[in-house]
Amino acid sequence: MKRIGVLTSGGDAPGMNAAVRAVVRKAIFHDIEVFGIYQGYQGLMNGKIEKLELGSVGDIIHRGGTILQSARCDEFKTKAGQQQGIEQLRAHQIEGLVVIGGDGSYRGAKALTELGFPCIGIPGTIDNDIPGTDFTIGFDTAMNTVLDVIDKIRDTATSHERTFVIEVMGRGAGDLALWTGLAGGAETIIIPEEKFEMKDIVDRLKKGNERGKKHSIIIVAEGVMSGVEFASKVQAETNFETRASVLGHMQRGGSPTAADRVLASRFGARAVELLLDGKGGRAVGIKENHLIDYDIVEALTSEHQLNLKLYDLSKELSI
Repeated sequence: MKRIGVLTSGGDAPGMNAAVRAVVRKAIFHDIEVFGIYQGYQGLMNGKIEKLELGSVGDIIHRGGTILQSARCDEFKTKAGQQQGIEQLRAHQIEGLVVIGGDGSYRGAKALTELGFPCIGIPGTIDNDIPGTDFTIGFDTAMNTVLDVIDKIRDTATSHERTFVIEVMGRGAGDLALWTGLAGGAETIIIPEEKFEMKDIVDRLKKGNERGKKHSIIIVAEGVMSGVEFASKVQAETNFETRASVLGHMQRGGSPTAADRVLASRFGARAVELLLDGKGGRAVGIKENHLIDYDIVEALTSEHQLNLKLYDLSKELSI
């Protein structure tokens, strides 16, 4: 293999640039040319492909977002769109592709592999919702971004004796809510994976109030309901002054943490190694701090498993 391509797709995540850098430099170390594909699968179809040199990825390891940009592309879900992408790859004599993104990105990589073009998936999403890996690129940074906000909101919640509901991202997964809620000492964490009773939440808030606790932090995953809606329900049930904060896309931005930079570097290098071994249709992951790779179909057909022991722990510690 003499030429490979790399693209980022779907929602951006801190650490994607570190992964791109690792792919480029690992490949060049092995005398392989690397081509960057801009704007994801949309850019692939449109031929937005440029050769990347060592200097192309200089000074990007600390930058959030992705220098390759990203886009969503419904047309690439069709066989015609996928074939158009392969034609562009062959026109540039690219023999393998590294795809950095979430499950939608993996679907594109799987489709290309099934059409005879080897692809390797790298999990890049703040949602941490890709089955088969303990962590995804961007999750740790997003956690620290949310945690910083929780700490700041707790200051004002204490000063004004208010209940605050903080809505965090995660799509249908509760990882971001759970980990940040536990780390931030939230009194209540609401996630899609576990049912909740409003009565239980109200009772907990009232018991806290009776023992002199005048403020509370509630973390709600966006996959459950909006923070504004949940705050309205809490205030109606308790008569406690309640405010909602929806963090939104700020959770995707910012300079990646050391953990995300190292993880992305390991993932990127491993993806290149798999292509050099002639493998395609694989996904890179990490389990108990050991790099793994597995059939990308597993990532698309398995269910993401939340660590419910952490959820139980959060409830025990928030009494």
